[in-house]
Amino acid sequence: MREFIVEADGGSRGNPGPAGYGAVVIDAATGETLAERAEYIGIATNNVAEYRGLVAGLRAAHELDPAARVRVRMDSKLVVEQLSGRWKIKHPDMKPLAAEAARVFPPDRITYEWMPREQNKHADRLANEAMDAGKRGEQWSPSTSTAELEAQGSRAPLQGRGELRDQPPQPRTATTPGGEAVKADADVRAAQHVATAPQPTVGWGAAPDMGAPTTFVLLRHGETPLTPQKRFSGSGGTDPSLSDVGREQAERVAAALAARGTVEAIVASPLTRTRQTAAAVAARLGLDVAIEDGLRETDFGAWEGLTFAEVQERYPDDLKTWLASPKAEPTGGGESFAATARRIATTRDKLIASYAGRTVLLVSHVTPIKTLVRLAIGAPPESLYRMELSAASLSAVAYYADGNASLRLFNDTSHLR
Repeated sequence: MREFIVEADGGSRGNPGPAGYGAVVIDAATGETLAERAEYIGIATNNVAEYRGLVAGLRAAHELDPAARVRVRMDSKLVVEQLSGRWKIKHPDMKPLAAEAARVFPPDRITYEWMPREQNKHADRLANEAMDAGKRGEQWSPSTSTAELEAQGSRAPLQGRGELRDQPPQPRTATTPGGEAVKADADVRAAQHVATAPQPTVGWGAAPDMGAPTTFVLLRHGETPLTPQKRFSGSGGTDPSLSDVGREQAERVAAALAARGTVEAIVASPLTRTRQTAAAVAARLGLDVAIEDGLRETDFGAWEGLTFAEVQERYPDDLKTWLASPKAEPTGGGESFAATARRIATTRDKLIASYAGRTVLLVSHVTPIKTLVRLAIGAPPESLYRMELSAASLSAVAYYADGNASLRLFNDTSHLR
């Protein structure tokens, strides 16, 4: 029985925005390229373009030999996991496309595997050619092959993907002396998620290709009844639910993330307010929510439910000590910020290992998110007091294979306005 490899890709410049797909059919025995497909599909999301590319590739393979076995290779973890049956397909835009892909070949003759983005450059180039042709008002037509491009020393630019994870490292940022939160240069909204080719390191030639970073999109939960009152609300309190305002915030951030289409997995703190916020996003994205205890809020001990002024009145000495040292615990055996940082660092490393190269939404709380940001930019513990993090805000940190991190976004609340 003949065996084909189908490699497919899709991109959206704006996500949603002008979109296109590319697909290539390869003879598994010889490595010969047998067919290429690409098309500009108008305004669509990245995920839709990925699925359209897969369907086109499968149909091209079916035209060559409907009795063949097919091995699909894609850099979209979402498509691979959904069509392998490991992830549920909940998003209404994805269901018909997934069903269409499943009908081309019998399920026992097709397998799906994920591959790193940098290995999918043939299909990526075709998708970009299709988008470029659409921009000119033309139809795509085959051009020079990827092999010939490489022989000429030219690599197709990785652009138009609409994914947070594909942006190159950006200059780090810090807070101002007055404590105002400063956004990273690579603000996701301003950059429109368009990736650029790697830039050479000054004095040392081209930087090594470290592959796609692991990107954590950090979402603080929506408001609870305690939030507008600015009361201490950690993991040792009453575990409040979202308020009506908080539920509306969760829906708004869910819509914004669905429009971006970049999140491949969702992980949430076990507390009620984060699980409710995560559930709203998951319903829009068609994803499941994994619970990670390490993302829970700090335990504020006897201060739970109190305002800062009330703590200052009842426990003035303890509060003074707590503000002076990250090792100090809140009254009543709460968790120190130093202990929180150790917990968050361990959780960060665990999640990076589990979701390497993927874009993951972490739904958490003020202290864990600020701590992740602080550790990413190498800021001192006291920087926690100088960051403002609003309810239902988005931040983003990318982690690279060499151990470096890049703050991409901080305290973005544009989706709430």
